Amino acid sequence: MSQTHRSSLGPRDLVLCSGSFGWNAPFADRIRAASRAGFRGLSVWARDYEQARASGLSDADLRSLLDDHGIEIAELDGVWAWLPGADRSVPAAEDPVGFFRYREDDLYRVADALGGRSLNAIDAFGGDFGPDAAAEAFAALCDRAARHGLRVHLEFMPWSRVPDVASAWEIARRAERPNAGIVVDSWHFFRGNPDWNALARIPGDRVSAIQLADAPSRPDPDRIAETLHGRLLPGEGEQDLPRLVAALREIGA
Repeated sequence: MSQTHRSSLGPRDLVLCSGSFGWNAPFADRIRAASRAGFRGLSVWARDYEQARASGLSDADLRSLLDDHGIEIAELDGVWAWLPGADRSVPAAEDPVGFFRYREDDLYRVADALGGRSLNAIDAFGGDFGPDAAAEAFAALCDRAARHGLRVHLEFMPWSRVPDVASAWEIARRAERPNAGIVVDSWHFFRGNPDWNALARIPGDRVSAIQLADAPSRPDPDRIAETLHGRLLPGEGEQDLPRLVAALREIGA
């Protein structure tokens, strides 16, 4: 049964990305670590929830852990088979951490059980689509997510067919849904096409999430490996994070 959850997370509340942990870190440990470090939110993958349930924790146990530590579920990451023609048959060898075996409905089950603020959408395995078809598919995704009280933000990635902030915003804008937005990941922004003019044209309230990480000035030839395993803490690399944060503040994000 669908439920509506109202998130109390505000724009100044920090969210800890689930990808910051080792793949098999227990969900309860993630909650405790986020709380100790001063975060108010936690992003989750469907596999995090499944592993927690398999360990013997009930939904009530998990909700109590979240409440006791002052943590809310922020992003549910991520839905990847929403675009027209997307290849849904991912070989196990290409999915070593069990990310792509979970589908959209699995993430809604997590949201219905534990709450959630937003759903992260990516283009992972292609398909045959143009801007109009992508916007139509994104609008349909937003409608489905809205039944679970969720916003949807589209994450651009340099190697995908939604490679930069301009292309992501064009799809979200054309979708014409009140819960449609984008996520600005600093690593993807700088490693792709850092289009400052395009960023400045986006309404701040449509930047639904901001992800900050640092990196060396010279990219690794394997960008996917670098984004998964080579990110640095803000201030440890050479990306112009102060300029990006200032630009996001300027648009009211």
